Amino acid sequence: MINIAIDGPAGAGKSSAAKLAAKELGYIYVDTGALYRAVGVAVLRRGLDTAKKEDVIPVLAEIKIELRFIDGAQRVYLDGEDVSAEIRLPEASMAASNVSAIPAVRAFLFDLQRSIAKNNNCLMDGRDIGTVVLPDAQLKIFLTATPEIRAKRRFLELEQKGTPVDYDALLEEIKQRDYNDSHRAVAPLKPADDAVMLDSGDLTLDEVVKRICCLAAEI
Repeated sequence: MINIAIDGPAGAGKSSAAKLAAKELGYIYVDTGALYRAVGVAVLRRGLDTAKKEDVIPVLAEIKIELRFIDGAQRVYLDGEDVSAEIRLPEASMAASNVSAIPAVRAFLFDLQRSIAKNNNCLMDGRDIGTVVLPDAQLKIFLTATPEIRAKRRFLELEQKGTPVDYDALLEEIKQRDYNDSHRAVAPLKPADDAVMLDSGDLTLDEVVKRICCLAAEI
């Protein structure tokens, strides 16, 4: 199977670009960040602290997370409930960053991610795909952009969805998440040694997708 790994910080456009590129290539798209968001939502729903492993770890034994591909689109289910919209709320973003720093959570989701990649041509995005989850992927890309550009994109996206947020608060949240993701002890955010660096700051979404597909054509 052909596996493409796309890593990068929050808001770099990984999910949007990866989803379109996978469709163009005829691959399955796997948004691993959605899995961590689902864990975060499960913890939040219980009124627990997503940064405390003693709160988070017991929840893992109580939940079931699934990725279902419906009409070519990935949907995320938590205990049989479609939470694809809920996991995109701002509070789910920080919750995902918190729970992803807990080794037990990463182990909980690791086998699911590996299984999908083993049985499908797939394009998988996240924080540690090229470095940990799929170290043997035929193509690894590290997609990034400045925090300011990423905050602006996220601000506009949420505004269009009818859930406006304060830009300055969002920018600080992204910077904090960057710090958390790159400084965690387990599987920190960093480019794989053989990753292709791609800055999306001055590129349109279509241009990013085109570059991914061009790189894939060289596999």
